[in-house]
Amino acid sequence: MAQQYFDENLKIFALNSNKPLAEKIAATVGVPLGKTSVDRFSDGEIRINIEESIRGDNIYIIQSTSAPVNDNLMELLIMIDALRRASAKTINVVIPYYGYARQDRKARSREPITAKLVANMLQKDGVDRLITLDLHAAQIQGFFDIPVDHLMGAPLLADYFLDHDFEEDTVIVSPDHGGVSRARALAEFLEKPIAIIDKRRPEANVAEIMNIIGNVKGKRCLMIDDMIDTAGTITLGAQALMDAGAKEVYACCTHPVLSGPAIDRIAKSPIKKLVITDTIKLPEEKQIDKIVKVSVGPLIGDAIKRINENKPVSPLFKNRFHGTES
Repeated sequence: MAQQYFDENLKIFALNSNKPLAEKIAATVGVPLGKTSVDRFSDGEIRINIEESIRGDNIYIIQSTSAPVNDNLMELLIMIDALRRASAKTINVVIPYYGYARQDRKARSREPITAKLVANMLQKDGVDRLITLDLHAAQIQGFFDIPVDHLMGAPLLADYFLDHDFEEDTVIVSPDHGGVSRARALAEFLEKPIAIIDKRRPEANVAEIMNIIGNVKGKRCLMIDDMIDTAGTITLGAQALMDAGAKEVYACCTHPVLSGPAIDRIAKSPIKKLVITDTIKLPEEKQIDKIVKVSVGPLIGDAIKRINENKPVSPLFKNRFHGTES
């Protein structure tokens, strides 16, 4: 049990997207979750009431904008408005999984840039700071004119694999060219070489594997991505690695979106274990034996304490945190 935190002006509130993670964060910080009620009017409109005084307090709201993304995003915006009108000193939003991040530029004519739209909405609503993990595109930090603390999941994932004897004949694999920097970060923690799967995506959520850059024959391959959605890329990549002579394939990601056919694909794939974090609450029906969960609660909790005490967050990019559950 964590000791009680000394700053009575720091308060943490949780909305509906991921209460279990919020409880772990609050326990790490050493404060109880704030009292709030979230319900709906009869026509479906969200109604929020903060059930304690927050005047002059530094507030941290925990809310992933995961599915149902529109409901969770609207909950967050309404809560921010309530906090601002209740005279909170600072409003710090903790979004472990930042939804709408995949459209971070105009890839085709007449497309929106939804990552920027969400950033604008949060800032206009009165947010003072954003804390998040593994944005789909790192440049999304630049969409904000407020401080953004962009934490990394790689140290947590590396810690799991170090604890499970991933020492010999291991290669870190990026499932595409865009994820090379992510794969390199994990490879540096584990002190392993990397390989890259060269693929072409003919349309959204459909990936076609082309070839593999690097030596994977006879190796234990560890694929890493920031998120796994329908699992098409990661499962096709796993099969391509096996076809190229890999001994066995593991996978990991920070954000387990796991929509549509994802669970069935993972279950039928050659992936031995998929290691995820709890930035997104995984429903019970999606918790299969192949999936192992590592908590980001201690990481985010330590970040909140450091920010509140005006200490640097950079040491959190090097430290390793525990909290594995299968």
